[in-house]
Amino acid sequence: MKSLGLNLLVRLQVHRPRGSRMVVKVGVIGGGRFGTNHLRTFTQLAYVGRVKLVALADIDPKVLEEQRRAFGVKGYVNYEDMLRKEDVDAVTVVTPDHLHREIAITAAKAGKHILVEKPLDVTVSGCTEMIDVARRNDVILQVDFHKRFDPDFIELKRAIGSNKLGKIEYGYAWMEDTLEVPSKWFPKWAPKSSPAWFLGIHFYDLVRWLIESMPKRAYATGVKYKLSSMNVDAFDSIQAKVEFDNGSSFFFDTSWILPESFPAIVNQGLRVVGSEGTWEVDSQNRGVEACTTSEGPKTFNTHFIREGRDKLGRTMFYGYGIDSIVDFVENVEFVQSGGKIRDLAGKYASGEEGRIATSMAVAIHKSIAEGRIVDIEQH
Repeated sequence: MKSLGLNLLVRLQVHRPRGSRMVVKVGVIGGGRFGTNHLRTFTQLAYVGRVKLVALADIDPKVLEEQRRAFGVKGYVNYEDMLRKEDVDAVTVVTPDHLHREIAITAAKAGKHILVEKPLDVTVSGCTEMIDVARRNDVILQVDFHKRFDPDFIELKRAIGSNKLGKIEYGYAWMEDTLEVPSKWFPKWAPKSSPAWFLGIHFYDLVRWLIESMPKRAYATGVKYKLSSMNVDAFDSIQAKVEFDNGSSFFFDTSWILPESFPAIVNQGLRVVGSEGTWEVDSQNRGVEACTTSEGPKTFNTHFIREGRDKLGRTMFYGYGIDSIVDFVENVEFVQSGGKIRDLAGKYASGEEGRIATSMAVAIHKSIAEGRIVDIEQH
């Protein structure tokens, strides 16, 4: 069970101080596509008295109005106004990547616990600053690396930890989005991101977490063609090889140009090969396939987020995309009950671990730019 994190299967291992549980008062910063998932999660936790969803901050008044109608949440165009005027214990940062640092630092200085969507920041120095400010203000800085909560990867981590696969020698990860994502979801933001930042960062963290070894060197190439033809200045795809201190090497293929007719918005998976065995997880096709006249062929990752109803008929959402946010709430509850942040070390995706994933992405981009093998910055 070593280092599996606070997922649904192992949370009971964490010793929580005695005493009544305090309601965690939460503010969400960023109410767009994935911010909605945070709002859903906190609304569900409010049903059982664990969370109070206090406010949402988003620079788009239209988004604020839509989410106010959907969740009955108070809205702020300026997140600093929300932090100043509202009594919140914690915030989640669900904004474009390049905005994470300033928001998280401001929240930490205000004494708020923080969950940041991946990546923690797009610079190693920015990550370090966020870590230092959070430490000085004694607040949790957590990164939402939700793949750690996927039950199939939890089982893989058990296999690696029990030496079932022997010495891990190499592996291959892939994560590919359809063209809809950069061209329709984020056409203005895509040039500030890349397949490595938007997609690869998930698997950079996941592989390091699975094999418990530090990344050492990276070599990468990237292609700009399809998106450039659509006046979007961003990489179509990035291919990277990363070597780790334990002697293993992993290949990471990322892209966001699959045709929109592809059966799913994302295609993803991981294969690991050791001296005593191999293990492969198809993270997209979990065995559920459909084909309809209106939508054509589809596959569904029902492990990530799936919709259901509770006993009172209320819409509920389940899956590892929810569990990772609940984990943050549990960590805040632990601290509010008298626990120490240091006692949670190794049990959640910390700022320090977020910095490692960022270091990998930074080295990968540097390798593309310079056409050479690049050492990955370690701390």
